[in-house]
Amino acid sequence: MTSSMPTNKVTLSAQRARLIQERFLSLTKPGHALAVYYALYHDPGRTQLRLHFDASGQVKGLISVCQTGFNLFQPTVVMRAVDAGVAVRLLREVLHPGRPYYVITTPALGAAVQVVARLEQSQVNHVYRLDLHRYRPEINVMVQTTRAADASPKFIIRSQGQTAAEAGINWRSPHFAEIFVHTQPQAEGRGWGKAVVAACAAALTQSGVQPLYMVAEGNRASIRLAQSVGFVDTGAREFVGQGACRGKATLG
Repeated sequence: MTSSMPTNKVTLSAQRARLIQERFLSLTKPGHALAVYYALYHDPGRTQLRLHFDASGQVKGLISVCQTGFNLFQPTVVMRAVDAGVAVRLLREVLHPGRPYYVITTPALGAAVQVVARLEQSQVNHVYRLDLHRYRPEINVMVQTTRAADASPKFIIRSQGQTAAEAGINWRSPHFAEIFVHTQPQAEGRGWGKAVVAACAAALTQSGVQPLYMVAEGNRASIRLAQSVGFVDTGAREFVGQGACRGKATLG
């Protein structure tokens, strides 16, 4: 006998406390960092959390549905579960047929996601962390510091009045923060992407947070950029898929 605990019956804070108490997620492992952020630290007013328990009352899975600034009409869904059966159950309990979602889980549960959702796109991301032994701070006078809409720091290089390269923070928890980078095609090959990422990494490190960098499998240019700054592959992977939840008749 297993059961799930929906947010409307138990407060979000109580569920988060339960996750921390049972140590279902590690607060200090880079491979758990993204799930930890969305389950424990994402804005409570925009987070729906559901836990799954086994017969003895131990947590065996979680699913967090979050409204983010990335896409207001496509919730971000982060899931962890001990097996595909628990994963499918959580997805069916929470997702609404026909609605599009951005789903993040482990590669082992990617097939479970495709049982419940019709994915238009999917990929596997590698999780890189900054290795302070490899990191060499560099100063580029072209890098300017500004603020994103959420007040987090952003580092940019402008060329001809336009932003040519920028790096900032996708999310931040007490232990980790994920760096993003965008470089315009005409600015590639100048080292500007590396410069803004290095500046962002320096700011995060100085604030006591470990920088992470997610890169799609096979994206060699992005991997080279990360490695040039001092990021190393942790071996952790994230399955990411975008698509709509299947109708009830097709869940079978």
